[in-house]
Amino acid sequence: MKTTTFEQPVTMQPDQIRANHILVVDDEADLCEILQFNLESVGFNVDTAYSAEEALELPLEKYDLILLDVMMGEISGFKLANILKKDERLKNIPVIFITAKSTENDTLTGFNLGAEDYISKPFSIKEVIARVKVALRHLENHSENKTSVINVGDLKIYPEEKKLVIDGHTINLTKKEFEILLLLCEHPGKVFTREEILTQIWEHESYILDRTVDVNITRLRKKIGRYSKRIVTRQGYGYCFEQDR
Repeated sequence: MKTTTFEQPVTMQPDQIRANHILVVDDEADLCEILQFNLESVGFNVDTAYSAEEALELPLEKYDLILLDVMMGEISGFKLANILKKDERLKNIPVIFITAKSTENDTLTGFNLGAEDYISKPFSIKEVIARVKVALRHLENHSENKTSVINVGDLKIYPEEKKLVIDGHTINLTKKEFEILLLLCEHPGKVFTREEILTQIWEHESYILDRTVDVNITRLRKKIGRYSKRIVTRQGYGYCFEQDR
């Protein structure tokens, strides 16, 4: 039988948040109760399921986020996540693993399955709540931008299609180059330090050097032609994108 160490319930004041609907899937009933109590205390709507099989009987498309254990019965959390990501209706629901499986390989498996986050047991209830809020903010930001087009003169960025068009021609960028350009253009005038860019673009990758950002910026500038001068270096600070230059 599994045993899990976790904090006792903590009472927190409700935040001014939309009542997102969260599903907790874990075969430990007491853990489900604690997560449900604390998430509801800050304004979330929370349902629980004690197995992957039970979760699959629910109308999963109604949930904004799923907290998922790994070691459960015949269908593990990893298998359930794989099922979700292959379903067009469910693939965009953020999944956060909460599990005692905490080796590097376990964590990488979780992220490779498309998990938004991976939390090892024992955990802090406040940390879980904080990570849930971050994941939901990412989802809301993506939803707001998914149909928009960013225009800077004849430079057009299509966030949902992951496409850059300049003067009517599609420009081939690497994944990281596109993500850097999108980040800068979504926040014109804001200076991002190299550390901030690394954190947001290489979020789950280790041993990435600051120089990596500079190399990608240099390549990006070469590819966007006359718009390269809009990616400005602020010495001692970082990079920003200027709308008018």
